[in-house]
Amino acid sequence: MIRNKTGVWGEIFAARYLRDRGYKILTSNFVCRFGELDIVADKNGVVCVVEVKTRNKNTPVSPMEAVDAGKRSRLEAAAKQFMSYAKIKSKMRFDVCEVLVDDYDKLHSINYIENAFEEGL
Repeated sequence: MIRNKTGVWGEIFAARYLRDRGYKILTSNFVCRFGELDIVADKNGVVCVVEVKTRNKNTPVSPMEAVDAGKRSRLEAAAKQFMSYAKIKSKMRFDVCEVLVDDYDKLHSINYIENAFEEGL
């Protein structure tokens, strides 16, 4: 399992999951000085900043556990930068999409966590 390739597949699976559920993808892989936003989508007027975490299905640690306080802080700063850049003033939330794949990077399951954390925590 090559980490970078696995992450790309995870983002593809996550984007398809979101589109199938009525989300409109605004951008993906938005990069600024604060970091990268994997996916930014709109659902019913709410901007959803989606952090995609892809892991092998046999990994004992939850992908959500990788979204620690430092990562949250960087996501918040990058999201503010994106909202300013795109001139969007909508309500925003932070979601985490846990993508589990098998040893061949085939989709095993997706666990989508809405409002995974509150801004400023």
